[in-house]
Amino acid sequence: MNSYPDLPRTGRRPRRTARTLTAVAVVAAVAAGGTYAAGLPPFDGGGGPDPAAAATARAFLADWSAGRFPDAAARTTRPERAEQVLGSFTTGLDIGRPKLTAEDPRDTGDGTVTVPFTARMPVTGLGTWTYSAKLPLREQAGGVWKVDWKLSLVHPRLSDTEKFRLEREETEPVEATDRDGETLSAATHPSLGPLLARLAGAADGGGPRGAVHLVDRATGTVRRTEVSFGGKAPAGDEGPVRTTLDADWQRAAENALARADGKNAALVALRIDDGEILAVANSPVSGFNRAVSGTYAPGSTWKIVTSGALLLKGAVAPDDVVDCPQYLTVGKRFQNVETSEHPGATFRKDFTESCNTAFISLRDKLGEGELGDVAEKYFGVGQTWHVGVPSYDGSVPVPRDATEKAASMIGQGRVQANPLIMASVTATAVSGTFHQPSLVAGTEDTTDTTPLPARVVTQLRALMRATVTEGTARVLSDLPGEIGAKTGTAEVSDDQDNNGWMVAHRGDVAVACVVEEGVTGGGSAGPVLHALLSAVPES
Repeated sequence: MNSYPDLPRTGRRPRRTARTLTAVAVVAAVAAGGTYAAGLPPFDGGGGPDPAAAATARAFLADWSAGRFPDAAARTTRPERAEQVLGSFTTGLDIGRPKLTAEDPRDTGDGTVTVPFTARMPVTGLGTWTYSAKLPLREQAGGVWKVDWKLSLVHPRLSDTEKFRLEREETEPVEATDRDGETLSAATHPSLGPLLARLAGAADGGGPRGAVHLVDRATGTVRRTEVSFGGKAPAGDEGPVRTTLDADWQRAAENALARADGKNAALVALRIDDGEILAVANSPVSGFNRAVSGTYAPGSTWKIVTSGALLLKGAVAPDDVVDCPQYLTVGKRFQNVETSEHPGATFRKDFTESCNTAFISLRDKLGEGELGDVAEKYFGVGQTWHVGVPSYDGSVPVPRDATEKAASMIGQGRVQANPLIMASVTATAVSGTFHQPSLVAGTEDTTDTTPLPARVVTQLRALMRATVTEGTARVLSDLPGEIGAKTGTAEVSDDQDNNGWMVAHRGDVAVACVVEEGVTGGGSAGPVLHALLSAVPES
């Protein structure tokens, strides 16, 4: 039973597919593995095309993007063929977590309804392949609408005679140094291995390169290049790339992850005053860069953003009484970790003890899309970040119903983040100003954010400090310095333990850690951050 305790269960585990230098792929359908956010806007039910057709299209795209291919196929006129194609489209293309975004439905006048959509297919380690396509829908006997199956709805150029192929160019790992000129290598800093070949400060032409080609199925002849990734090869030896990393922080971060007890885990440390990344560490050290590219429900660490949204509009004050019962039902029953309760609690107490039911009870204080708007406007979440390596920059979709809105208040539902995002959220909360995170000096910054009011920053800092001195982050209370923190527990699924989260700040550094199946944030991510902050002096 998913109940979103502090949080018990609903994040997504990042894919762990092995990397290959050259992957040849036959395209036949979409969305390799995992549960993906479809990012579908609601359809207007008034006038125009039959709302039932729009609903079918929306459900089809949601199932397709989530990897529920049998369910998606059942919504088409050719279920068997559709399931085969949808299940094999990205085979060999190394697609990570696709996002499908629907546009308004259109009545074509011939008995069909068309729903245009945009497909964003992230090619691991290279970039995002974005294209537009259309879903044709036709009414069946009995008034049921179904997707009129054809290959071209997956991609306009997919056909019986042409398919897609991914080709990568082999690249040598970039020579890199830390911010002080110390050489960085996978030998001395194992977690950096997957990053070194992808550094965009290889921005003067280096970095990973590749392309998705449309090819003849019979001969393999390239008909056209759909998308190319990476710049031209560098003309010569440009010398090592100077990163923002700090060798001491990087060593400490990698050592600290040993406290994750062999579980998949990741952490990021960055400077609060400019967003420069000091450390990126992953466990295991090879393969998927979950610290920067992972997609997780952030659980109760997201209550920093939720609190910011509530405090911004004066919807609640720290000393206001906001009751914290064991359970609260909003379409489903939500509960707190270990079904705890705090009758007559203040909002401050709700934050420090991470009370889900109290936060959910405040859901009507925010508009339907207000939490996402605040996340984007003030915290930069969901905007396009140019970090220096491929990154996932977060998503806070407008809730589709009351239950999803309740879940989003506590960092569940379709809210998605990773340690990079949550370290940045922490930095923004305690400084008031968003700085795009960066691994390489001089990366492009196209973000546009607004500073948080000083009043809100003061309140958030006080709430996070209290979480260390008297709340769920007491594991850090014996460390020197004015440390503030927030724990989080995020549901994954009924058959998996919860992910554990913790974010913290000290001096000019913000850190964030996630431990997959860590059960609780304080019990799993807490010891990791304690080890990290113990190893590096306060700056």
